[in-house]
Amino acid sequence: MTVPTLRPITAFLMSMALALVAGALQPASAQSPFQTVLTVNQLAITQYELDQREQILRLLRSPGDPRVEARKSLIDDRLRTSAIRNAGIALSQEEIQEGITEFAGRANRSAEDFIKALNQEGVATETVRDFVSTGVAWRNLVRGRFGPRARVTPAEIERALALSSTRGGARVLISELVVPMPPENEGEIRGLMKELSETIRSFSDFSAAAQRYSRASTAPNGGRLDWLPLANLPPQVRTSILTLSPGQVTDPIVLGGAIGIFQLRRLEELDPVEPETLALDYATILIPGGRSEAALARAREIEDETDTCDDLYKTAQDLPEGYFERSVLAAAEVPGDIALELAKLDIYETSFALTRQNDQFLIFTRLCGRTVQAPLSEDGTEIDLRTRIRDQLFQQRLASFANSYLEELRADAIIIEQ
Repeated sequence: MTVPTLRPITAFLMSMALALVAGALQPASAQSPFQTVLTVNQLAITQYELDQREQILRLLRSPGDPRVEARKSLIDDRLRTSAIRNAGIALSQEEIQEGITEFAGRANRSAEDFIKALNQEGVATETVRDFVSTGVAWRNLVRGRFGPRARVTPAEIERALALSSTRGGARVLISELVVPMPPENEGEIRGLMKELSETIRSFSDFSAAAQRYSRASTAPNGGRLDWLPLANLPPQVRTSILTLSPGQVTDPIVLGGAIGIFQLRRLEELDPVEPETLALDYATILIPGGRSEAALARAREIEDETDTCDDLYKTAQDLPEGYFERSVLAAAEVPGDIALELAKLDIYETSFALTRQNDQFLIFTRLCGRTVQAPLSEDGTEIDLRTRIRDQLFQQRLASFANSYLEELRADAIIIEQ
C-alpha cells in the first residue's frame, strides 16, 4: 500500500503561514479602503465612505474641516438610516432619481451632468445615490412624524405678512447670543442653547446669558444690536423673528460653524418699503491668530489700507491660497454666521467678529453689495406671498423638530471606533 506523502500539505500550510505573517507586517496605509473604521448602532462606516464623503463636502464647499465634517455627516446618516428602517420607509427608484434631479438643480445642472462632474472629481455614482437617498427618506420620515405639529395657522401667516419687509417694510431691535459649535462639543452646545431658549423669560435674563455665554462682539453689551432692516437678516433668522412677540426668544438656529438664539426687543413698520435681500456679494480674508491682538491689528490695517472690495485683490496677492475669497451667493446660501454679520453692515463696511477652525483664524469680512427684490404689488401676488411665508415657517419648524429628534438618536446611539 502506498503511503501518501505529507510534503504538499506541509508546503501549503507553510505558504499560508507566510502569507498571514506578510499580511500582518503590511503597513496601516496598505489596509483595504473598505475596512470598517466606525460602527453606529451596528451599521458600519468604511474608510472608503469617509474619503468619498470628504470629497463631496470639499466640492460642495461645505463649511468646516471636510475630514471632521465627513465623519460627523456619516454618523448622522447612520442614525437617520436606523430611524428610517425602524419606521419601515423605503424609496422607489423614481423617488431616488427625483431626489438626485432636485439636488443637481441647486447647482443649475441636470442630474446626468451633475453626476458626471462629480465622477470626474473622484466621487462614485453610488456615493451620490446614497447621499441623496438618505436625505430624501429622512425628509419623508420627518414630515410624517412631525408635520402635523409643525402646521402654521392662518393667524400666524397674517402676522408674518403684516411684518414682512415685502409688504410694508420693517426694522427690528434684536439681541443675539451666538456660540461657536466645534464638532467635538456639538451635542453639549446644542443642549445648552436649547435650554437657554426654553428658560429665558425676560430681557435681563437674555442679557445676562449673552454676557456669560456669547462669543459675538455684542456679548459685553448683553447681545443688544442696533436697529436693523428686517430684510437684511439671514432668511432663517428673519423667518423665526417674524413669529415672535417682544421679549420672546427663537429656537436655536445653526449659523454655519456656530449656533445662536435671538430675542425680539422691538419691531417698527417703515415707509417706504425695504426690499428683500436676494443675494449678497462679500469678501473674506483669513488672518492667523484668531482673536489675538496681532490678528485684530492686522485686520484693522487691511481695513485702513482699502476702501472697496476690489482694493482687497492687491492685499490678496501676498496671501496663501484659500485665504482670500470673494463670493456672490443667494442670501439663503451664505453661511449663517457670515450672513448675520453682513446684515449689520453697509456697503464696504467690515466686521472682525468671526473666527474659524476653533479660533485659529480671524475672519475679515467686508460687504461688497446686495441684490434686492423690488417691492411686491397688490395685484394678486399676495396669495403667492402667503404661500411662501407659510412654507418658510413650516420648514423652519420642521427643521427644529428634525434637529431635536436627531439629537435624541445621537444621545441613545452606540458608536464604536474600530
